[in-house]
Amino acid sequence: MKRKNTEKLQNVIYQYLRENGLETPLNEFRATQAWSSIVGPAISKYTTDIKIYNQTMFVSISSSVVRNELLMKRTTLIKRVNDHVGAQVITQIVFK
Repeated sequence: MKRKNTEKLQNVIYQYLRENGLETPLNEFRATQAWSSIVGPAISKYTTDIKIYNQTMFVSISSSVVRNELLMKRTTLIKRVNDHVGAQVITQIVFK
């Protein structure tokens, strides 16, 4: 018996997440989890807290030297985070 209305499971899951408003929180979680792999272990050990609110990523950095280095690479980091997630999750990064 051949089925006429078949869809990929991946498409059904994404559609369910989108309809229930869960796609954005999932992408934000992916972005925060990807931070250490994007910046590397040397910089991630100085990261103490990461939060996303209104497409702005707030990153707490314990070293002022690392904070200044990341400020200069801010646009590159935004692009790398969004590319890693596969969607435009953040538009700005604030280092505290």
